[in-house]
Amino acid sequence: MSEPDSTTPQASSQAAEPDPGRWWALVVLAAAQLMIILDASIVNIALPSAQADLDISNADRQWMITAYTLAFGALLLLGGRIADYTGRKRTFIIGLIGFAAASAIGGLAPNQEMLFGARALQGAFAALMAPASLSIVTVTFTEPKERAKAFGVFGALSGGGAAIGLIVGGILTEYASWRWCLGVNVPFAVIVAAAAVPLVKESKAHGDTRYDVPGVLLATVGLFSLVYGFTEAARAKHPDDPTSTAVQGWGAPSTVTFLVVAVVLLAAFVVWEGRARNPMLPLRVVSDRNRGGSFLTFLFVGAALYAMFLFLTYYFQVNLGYTPLKAGFAFLPFSLGIIVAAGFVSNLLPRLGPRALMIPGLLMAIVGMLLLTQIDQDSNYWLLVFPSMVIMSVGLAGVFIPAASTSLIGVESHDAGVASATLNTSQQIGGSLGTALLNTVFAGAVTAYFTDHPPSSPDEGQQLLPLAFIHGYHVAFLWGAFLFAAALVATLVLINAHREDIPADPSLLVDSED
Repeated sequence: MSEPDSTTPQASSQAAEPDPGRWWALVVLAAAQLMIILDASIVNIALPSAQADLDISNADRQWMITAYTLAFGALLLLGGRIADYTGRKRTFIIGLIGFAAASAIGGLAPNQEMLFGARALQGAFAALMAPASLSIVTVTFTEPKERAKAFGVFGALSGGGAAIGLIVGGILTEYASWRWCLGVNVPFAVIVAAAAVPLVKESKAHGDTRYDVPGVLLATVGLFSLVYGFTEAARAKHPDDPTSTAVQGWGAPSTVTFLVVAVVLLAAFVVWEGRARNPMLPLRVVSDRNRGGSFLTFLFVGAALYAMFLFLTYYFQVNLGYTPLKAGFAFLPFSLGIIVAAGFVSNLLPRLGPRALMIPGLLMAIVGMLLLTQIDQDSNYWLLVFPSMVIMSVGLAGVFIPAASTSLIGVESHDAGVASATLNTSQQIGGSLGTALLNTVFAGAVTAYFTDHPPSSPDEGQQLLPLAFIHGYHVAFLWGAFLFAAALVATLVLINAHREDIPADPSLLVDSED
């Protein structure tokens, strides 16, 4: 038997030689990542037009966002396992084709039910595509410096893609139709899938390849029940007639039923994951205080952030009368603020450690959100909304990067992919729950405004509606500040990592086990 590394140096050299087409493969993978990022911000701008076109109620409008984020977040961990076990390239291409088909269905949807279903399908296929693409980057780029550059491309797309999506969404909605904000994915995804066939190499993980189907079902149905319970509360508090005082809200039987079912199923999920032989979410990943604190921080921040985008979108277009394109540009300071500040935060993190950046960052986010509680029907964008966005974006850049790093502290190599996916899942689930919860709070505040200011006629009711919306925004933004405060508490109580604890290797961001 030959001695290792002595008689076969040539073979070892050949095995370690990088794929010559790896940079072209990165172009394909980055294009898919860009499409996923674009989709969220494009739809935000299109939402008011879609709501008017399909006669979607205020209680139900949040499903255009939450159907996507809920499916994406709930299935992300499973999607990573499917990619590892079935084949990353195969899963990536299936995700692209499925995403294209779901986008076509959504773009052609004649009613809200089909639109929401299509958005959920988009989220499910994105949950296949996203972890597959990250895993392919890991196994394709074996040299640490090249791998860092590859992940840098993905990081840049996460910030810049949202900004591009806001502009593209505004252009498509204003000059074509809101439907094209979904339809544009079809040719894009098909082209990327066709390019992936010759350029991306197949890879698989080996070992135990069993799926945690009960865990997936318990988590998905439990989270859906929770979001639907919030929606039922909003519908009861805000019927189609906004002047109605026949409210039930949180006490409605349907609301209570769905919320109780959600608690039971999510509790059962935790119990099951502690006993399953091959759990979707090993409890050891979330039980560490630094990792658990990071996940909670991302959950609360995602909840506040998604809702902020929702209500500012309506404020710009409904109250201020902005066109979709102008509304898209109005969000740019937020995206650009995160992109610029992220560079400084990345350099400061190794010197200062996570807490020194996260605590002031979350305080800035709270201040920025509280500024939005001062908006009015005739507020000046540059004097109020613009500084709020800049303060919030710079602060959150000081949260996202350190929290992503602390989520990997002490994680075993075979759990690295699960830890990274859990972080993304926390943000997506937070976005789902936050949007549903704060939309419910908004609906209740609008109804309360009409209760306190009863109109004497339908015409007067229509005149009061913008003011009622303003009141609803104020209450929703205040709750958003509370959610940021909850993230601050999680950081203060749980995260105690020092600068020397931060992992420096970006390859830990995904599961590199082959």
